Amino acid sequence: MEDDWLIPISALQHYAYCPRQCALIHVEQTFLENELTMNGHLLHHRVDEDHVFSARGHKIVTSMRVWSDRLGIIGRCDVVEWRGETPYPIEFKHGKVRRSRAQQIQLCAQALCLEEMFQTDVPEGAVFHIHSHRRSRVTFDEALRAQTLDVIARVRDMFARNEVPQPVADRRCVHCSLQPACLPHWAKQPSDAAFWRMIEQDLGGEVPCRQ
Repeated sequence: MEDDWLIPISALQHYAYCPRQCALIHVEQTFLENELTMNGHLLHHRVDEDHVFSARGHKIVTSMRVWSDRLGIIGRCDVVEWRGETPYPIEFKHGKVRRSRAQQIQLCAQALCLEEMFQTDVPEGAVFHIHSHRRSRVTFDEALRAQTLDVIARVRDMFARNEVPQPVADRRCVHCSLQPACLPHWAKQPSDAAFWRMIEQDLGGEVPCRQ
């Protein structure tokens, strides 16, 4: 598949979390930092600095480049733990232990790449939560695989259309670093009453003269 059609695996997680976030980053090339994203970058930088080593009796490879010609996706695994001949992908995440379908889709895409690259089944992997030092096991069942393939198709279609979806303006926006570029509440085109309520909030209760 042509390089222009190679989708970054990170885009799949972005899309599964919020299609507009994915488009702003990967279509419009917009990315803004906040404390959460900066901590995440520092975490991955530390992981990427490591080399091949042994732990728990398994061979470990960090920052491993993976791809799938069949699916047209490319990315890196934070860690691949080798259990005999079977690769076990591990994604490092900053934050609390919680089940995130977006993270599971990202990890599943890595597994699909590993299966193609090494011609072997990859039945499961894990998300490692750095603060708690705990792993959340992820089983790559048929439902997760199907959803991952669906997200790949949706992202490819969005890239081909050069499309930026409408904002969601919900709780996903609270910690998103792209709020200044996305403007989720403004882009929703609120009613006149809602518009003036937002103006009041922004001006600390002082409302300009309405014409």
